Parts: sequence; structure tokens; C-alpha cells
Amino acid sequence: MAKQTAKITFDKETYLKWFEIMMLVRRFEEKCAQLYGQQKINGFCHLYIGQEAIVAGMITATTKDDSFITAYRDHGHALALGVTPDAVMAELFGKATGCTSGKGGSMHLFSKEHNFMGGHGIVGGQIPLGAGAAFAEKYKGTKNLNVCFMGDGAVRQGALHETFNMAMLWKLPVIFICENNGFSMGTSVARTTNVLDIYKVGSGYEMPSFQIDGMKCEDVHNAIKEAADRARNGDGPTFLEIKTYRYRGHSMSDPATYRSKDELGHYKTLDPLETTKETILKNKFATEKELEELEERILQTVAKSVEFAENSPFPEAGKLYEEVYTDEYPFIMD
Repeated sequence: MAKQTAKITFDKETYLKWFEIMMLVRRFEEKCAQLYGQQKINGFCHLYIGQEAIVAGMITATTKDDSFITAYRDHGHALALGVTPDAVMAELFGKATGCTSGKGGSMHLFSKEHNFMGGHGIVGGQIPLGAGAAFAEKYKGTKNLNVCFMGDGAVRQGALHETFNMAMLWKLPVIFICENNGFSMGTSVARTTNVLDIYKVGSGYEMPSFQIDGMKCEDVHNAIKEAADRARNGDGPTFLEIKTYRYRGHSMSDPATYRSKDELGHYKTLDPLETTKETILKNKFATEKELEELEERILQTVAKSVEFAENSPFPEAGKLYEEVYTDEYPFIMD
């Protein structure tokens, strides 16, 4: 069902944390767009601008012992989970100091330290992997869970339906989150399915399923926290359709001519960074000057990450197979 979860009063620290996470992701992604235009970042590059409230709300509703997995629009998730801007930017540059040693690039950020099981380039390919991670937690008898993200296009993949069936059958501790930005790669949801409210897909498996406003950190936190409590109590998975909006195209090569300026303008009035800032100022959690100082520190951090990436070495050819195959893998030829 479409709903807002029970109201929770959030404190100063929570709002400032949300604002800082979103500001870091926003300014990092804007710098990535600039660097891509300068051809310092190559290959595919999918920016998270506009969707930041989802990862901000996720962080405050989960624990560091939980695991996380997503698709190829993964910069925001990695940064929110604590992967350093240096490590992410170096990976985008293809450098050895990147979080996957320069071998993954924009779409394949990973961090074992932060329980980030990566961005995945195959549409929907991460969905059964997320359920598998949840199965491992249940098998080990922990109270941890997996948060498995996907885009609206991935809901059409058969792997999702197979996974939903097994996840409900085995009551796996997993939260499936569809970040529905409305356009998949460039085709509106309305042109690909009769089920316009994507959360209803979960009802076929009797999975608790809800539609959430993804432009509000508060709503995202409440929904994920409720789903997390359900998973930790042994009640199984939840499917959340979190409705959001990306302000840029699908990737850096997409001019996004399939949507109108009026539509984009409307969603910019809902910008979670700006509405969270308004809440902070209204409640006197911080002054305008303090927020400006925070933004300046973040801009400096992002600038230093670019310097770090530019000064880092490229991977050595001899390390091509390291961190890809196990040492015992028998099919590598010297």
C-alpha cells in the first residue's frame, strides 16, 4: 500500500547527518559530471543527483553490520556508507588506489570494510545476490539484514520474481528497494507495464510492500526502519517502492530529451537537499553560516579527492587477476 509510516520526531543530529550525507553526494556527483566532460572519467557514469534522500534515510535506519548491494548507480551508496571520496574518485579514474583497485570503475564500487557488496552492471543481477547475503545471515543466526537496491527497470527481470518467491518462502531478512526515478534508462514506467504502482508486484508473493516518498529523508527512514525491524524479528522481507527523481539523464551520455522542462522544474522544488536545509534553519539546528561552512569543507574534501585520484598510479598489469579469482583458480595461464 502507499503510505507514510508512523511519525517520528527527529533530532538535530539526525537532520545534520542527513544534510551532510546529501551534500557530500551532491557535490561529489557534480564534480564527476565536470570531470567526465574533461574526459578524466571514462566509460559509463550514472549520477545520483536528486536521489540522495534515499541513502541518507537508509543510513540512519540500519546498522553497520547490515550489508548493502545495488545496481550501477552506486556512487551515493558507497559514499553514504563511509567509503572515502578519495577511494571512490580514484576508482572512477581507474587508479590502483580506488576501492576496487581501479578494476571496477563507476559501476562496480565495492567495500568489504563497509559491508558494501557492490554496484552491479547487469540489470537485476544484484537481486538474487542480495537475497543470498540475507540467507547467509539467517544461516549464521545473526540479526543482520541485507538492503538490496534496484531501479524501476529491473522489476521487469525474471530474477526478481524468482528471488521474491524464495525470499518469502524462507522468510529471509532482506529489504528490497526499488528506487523508482520514473524512466529506467529512458523509457517511462507507463510505456513498459500496466502496473504503474511498482510496489504492487510484491503482493503476488504476499510480501509486505509499500510506496514511499523518496524526496523526504523522514519517510525513507521510517519505512526502512519498519522493514528492518520486521526482518530482524524473523518476519521476512519487505518490498519498498521509493519514488524519487534523477535531475540528470540516465548516464552522462543521456541528454534526457524524453522529459519536459516543466516536469524537471517541478521535481527541483522537491529537492531533498533544499527541503532538509529549510527544516534545519526553521528549527534553528544550525545557522546559514554553519551550513555554508559545512558545504565549503565538503567542497574541499571533493577537491582533494580529485587531487588524490590524479596523483595515484594506474594498476600494474601483473596484478590483473588479483582480487578477481582465488589463488587456487586453475584456469589462469601465466
